[in-house]
Amino acid sequence: MLRRFPLVSAIAAMAGSAWSAIWTFPSMLASAFLVAWAAEAAQFLVAQGLALALLAWLQTLPEFAVEAVIAWGAGKDPAQTHLAIANFTGAIRLLIGLGWPMIYFVAAISAATSGRRRTWADVRLDTEHAVEVVGLVPPILYFIWIWYKAQIDLVDSVVLILLYIAYLGVLWRMPPKKEEEVGNVAPVAQAVLRMPRHRGLGVLALFAAGGALLYFTAHPFLYSMLALATTLGVEKFVFIQWVAPFLSEFPEKVSAFYWARKISGAPMALMNMVSSNINQWTVLAAMIPIVYSISRGQPSALHFDGEQRLEILITILQSLLAVMILANMRFAFWEAAVLFILWIVQFFEPSLRDEVSWIYGAWAVFLLVFGFGHRGGFRAFTNFIRVFRRHVLGHSATP
Repeated sequence: MLRRFPLVSAIAAMAGSAWSAIWTFPSMLASAFLVAWAAEAAQFLVAQGLALALLAWLQTLPEFAVEAVIAWGAGKDPAQTHLAIANFTGAIRLLIGLGWPMIYFVAAISAATSGRRRTWADVRLDTEHAVEVVGLVPPILYFIWIWYKAQIDLVDSVVLILLYIAYLGVLWRMPPKKEEEVGNVAPVAQAVLRMPRHRGLGVLALFAAGGALLYFTAHPFLYSMLALATTLGVEKFVFIQWVAPFLSEFPEKVSAFYWARKISGAPMALMNMVSSNINQWTVLAAMIPIVYSISRGQPSALHFDGEQRLEILITILQSLLAVMILANMRFAFWEAAVLFILWIVQFFEPSLRDEVSWIYGAWAVFLLVFGFGHRGGFRAFTNFIRVFRRHVLGHSATP
């Protein structure tokens, strides 16, 4: 059955069999918890956003591996070029369409069972989270240019990487969490933070342990799961666009579920997803023409056909809508529900992608117009300006 998927058959064989999921699945869970605890502790040593950016790097290692394999294969066989775009766009749309709603509803279920807040209350972001929300904007806007010229090349890779470096530069200047909030994190993270000395080494040890476990487990886990999926006769394009990203994004979803169930951790869980989105729009996308060029043995641009341009356009529109949804620094029940419905519709009925893209675009325009006429509609951008002036430019007062 794996012969139907030559791109993954060889690497799937490396995993031994689907039975390896018996040990790789709990190992992936353990790695996800270790890096989540490390990120919780790290936000008291560096800015939360910077801790989440490091976390996103570790969590997306399986996704980078899958995309690299696909891009390499496209360099050897031009017929496989469209698969690189399928995996890239599917990964982004999966995080926003499934991951973001999952965070909201896990928090809502936790609220209903604990009674600590209204079940369907909005997830409210902290002021500093404006950096992640606004950080999504530059790479998405630049991708409109990539979509327009119908190709991505090495120059685009350089621009996208520079955008990511600039984003990290802003996060670097942000302050860490206040010490009095240590009691709100997990017991493991608390234990590390309350070490009399060398707590920074303790945080690094958690990151290293989780990252090492993830590194050695990711491939066997991913490819054993892929082997299971292919035996079910999943259509090739759907397999690359949805199944592979779902599996490669497994660590993000585990961490997000862990934080969201605590209610107060829902904003951090959501920013974990946003940080991964920024990672995908910049570094992951930049990697595609780099690996593609190396595979071809010369600098090469990856060209898009009409179908690929449509996939990219839908992804751009969904991400722009996501930014507009968080522009008021809140994430509401109905927004989570509709995002999920729009994602599940295109998952089961790919023929409705055109209609879904129109809805994304119209909704984003409505929120843009509404934001101009509603106080607080663009709070993320005003918060970002204040944060930038205070922590990056060093101004003590904000306008």
